[in-house]
Amino acid sequence: MASKDTQNQKGRRLPHFLPGTPDPDQSCVISSSNAGNQVWQPGPRPPSSFLPTVSVVPGLEYLNQLDLIIIHQQVELLGMILGTETSNKYEIKNGLGQRIYFAVEESICFNRTFCSTLRSCTLKITDNSGREVITVNRPLRCNSCWCPCYLQELEIQAPPGTTVAYVAQKWDPFQPKFTIQNADKEDILKIVGPCATCGCFGDVDFEVKTMNEKLTVGKISKYWSGFVNNVFTNADNFGIHVPADLDVTVKAAMIGACFLFDFMFFEHSLAGL
Repeated sequence: MASKDTQNQKGRRLPHFLPGTPDPDQSCVISSSNAGNQVWQPGPRPPSSFLPTVSVVPGLEYLNQLDLIIIHQQVELLGMILGTETSNKYEIKNGLGQRIYFAVEESICFNRTFCSTLRSCTLKITDNSGREVITVNRPLRCNSCWCPCYLQELEIQAPPGTTVAYVAQKWDPFQPKFTIQNADKEDILKIVGPCATCGCFGDVDFEVKTMNEKLTVGKISKYWSGFVNNVFTNADNFGIHVPADLDVTVKAAMIGACFLFDFMFFEHSLAGL
């Protein structure tokens, strides 16, 4: 019995884990690579025998031990040349720059043209084998402090067809505020953005907090990529900093929240200045 307790304690995560801190118990070693090259993360390794068995949503195994998720929007040359709004595409990578997922927006041209950043759409997230693992549904909703009853909302499904979380905008006259909700629409975490999201020559951070806002769990950052990139393209780069042992469905919800922030605050080419 003592041996079994020792094994369980060995597999537990440290309670004081900070976002961005490497996991001291992480046994999976991935060889480093040049983040500038297109590198795919290898398939998830089976759990070590001394770690407790955790039920992970199929397809989200890659998120299980990540404390940093990088989201890179791909540049659409056609949209740059014609000046039209095209469907967004994103690469989702780990901290080593290895691609773990690829996200594609599905929306109709009418919505992109006339509804612009408020458009309804579906983002389908696939792994490197092409299997769809996450679906993010965004309905057409308002984005104004004068319409507090019909603000932005996302539904996150993982696997597709099974709702695991929601991201809902909350009314506030001064700051962007959102909540991450579970499948029953119960608030579990709060996201608080800065009063100004223009990001004048710097990163824009959205802090993820507990509901009483006394503890910061992580953050979603829009990285400033330089004057030229921000003026002439609308391709954005984001980083999601989370505790490595955070529930994978919450990490999936934060990825969805990142997409929502891109649409709401950074979609236009001049937004990142």
